[in-house]
Amino acid sequence: MVDALLAFNDWLNSIVWGPPFMILLVGTGLYLTIRLGFFQFTHIGHAWKNTFGRYFAKTKEDEGGTITSFQAVASAMAATIGVGNIAGVSTAIALGGPGAVFWMWMTALVGMATKFGEASLGLKYREINEETGEISGGVMYYIEKGLGPKWKPLAIIYGLLAGIAALGIGNMVQANTFAHAFETGFGVPPYISGIVIVILVALVTLGGIKRIAMTAERIVPIMAVIYMIAALIIIFTNINQLGPAFGQIFYYAFNPISATGGFAGAGVAAAVRYGIARGIFSNEAGLGAASIVHAQAKNVPTRQGMWGIVETFIDTIVVCTLTSLVIIMTGALPSGTTGAELASTAFTTGLPGPGGILVLISLILFSYTTMLTWNFYGEKSWEYIFGKKIVLPYRLIFLVFLYVGAVGGLVLIWDIADTMNGLMAAPNLIALIVLAGVLSKEKSDYIDSLKAKIKPSNKQ
Repeated sequence: MVDALLAFNDWLNSIVWGPPFMILLVGTGLYLTIRLGFFQFTHIGHAWKNTFGRYFAKTKEDEGGTITSFQAVASAMAATIGVGNIAGVSTAIALGGPGAVFWMWMTALVGMATKFGEASLGLKYREINEETGEISGGVMYYIEKGLGPKWKPLAIIYGLLAGIAALGIGNMVQANTFAHAFETGFGVPPYISGIVIVILVALVTLGGIKRIAMTAERIVPIMAVIYMIAALIIIFTNINQLGPAFGQIFYYAFNPISATGGFAGAGVAAAVRYGIARGIFSNEAGLGAASIVHAQAKNVPTRQGMWGIVETFIDTIVVCTLTSLVIIMTGALPSGTTGAELASTAFTTGLPGPGGILVLISLILFSYTTMLTWNFYGEKSWEYIFGKKIVLPYRLIFLVFLYVGAVGGLVLIWDIADTMNGLMAAPNLIALIVLAGVLSKEKSDYIDSLKAKIKPSNKQ
């Protein structure tokens, strides 16, 4: 049964992650980059000033929304800064060689425009319940309201796939990594870790988005900073290897790499495929799921979209690059390991003693916060289709799948998660292409309002 499932998934995965889809994925980001006038590059300073700058300046939030714009991005980054930054990056390098990092960068650079669009449209087309004040938004809503009622079947398809994908990418993969980290580092059996993670996730997710956002706001910045500091220490203590490491990344992006040690070698096609696939798994630009939580923010569409730009930059250009450099610079690649084990080998080599433990703790925290946000993504996706009555059952289903993921096999879970990622991205990419004109106008109106010194509006 498992072999048959693997064979079917391999066949479907070859279609989902084949050249046509990769062209659509990267092409959408490139198209939006052009339509927006390279906004993520020309206004990068403005984006930082109006995201983290506003947060540290304690600028008053806009009206509307259930959580602050920082809580929204912290929740979104809880989903993105996670296992993908450690195990995902390590897998990309192990299967595609150092050149895969280059293709992760390319995906992120155009993905910043994609994520800008998702965050902006998620907030622009959200719905607010007049009686309860509860907000619903995301891809489903900007498909139906932005493209028109006749497109609702596409919105339903997205919602259905996103709800299923959440049980893989944001659930079983994370739970499996969480359990494996506890087993490797502390000798805790997976069935016990599974029970623990079910309880920890339930304590937060059953409280809804406000509790998720408050948890993410506290954990995400701390865990990200500690991980980045550790990686920088390793890089600076091996600074003579920095130039050669970048050289490998650029050279092997366009040239095959031979086998060495336990590393099997990789061709250019593998570098492209795994670089793009794992890049998307990490920053989620193109999947559209983050639009669900960005829609909850007290902000205006274009400014919230800037959080999408910054979020993608930090996740891939900063955190994923740091992980990649540590692996390459410490010479861990020939070890023949992959996934989190490869990252652990690299950090242990670079920081003997605390390095491996740091990776384990990071995996535990990263996977935990990712599960919290993806639970919200999944329940809101299915709520769009089945109504409010599905929320509690979905949360309970999510908890059951957490346990299944904790005790399940890693290879099958990762492969299925990759396939689900690709399937749920397609409806979102179609919507972004069609709504590119709306995004461009929204961005232009925002810039015009700044020039005229008029407060930007979030009215449609």
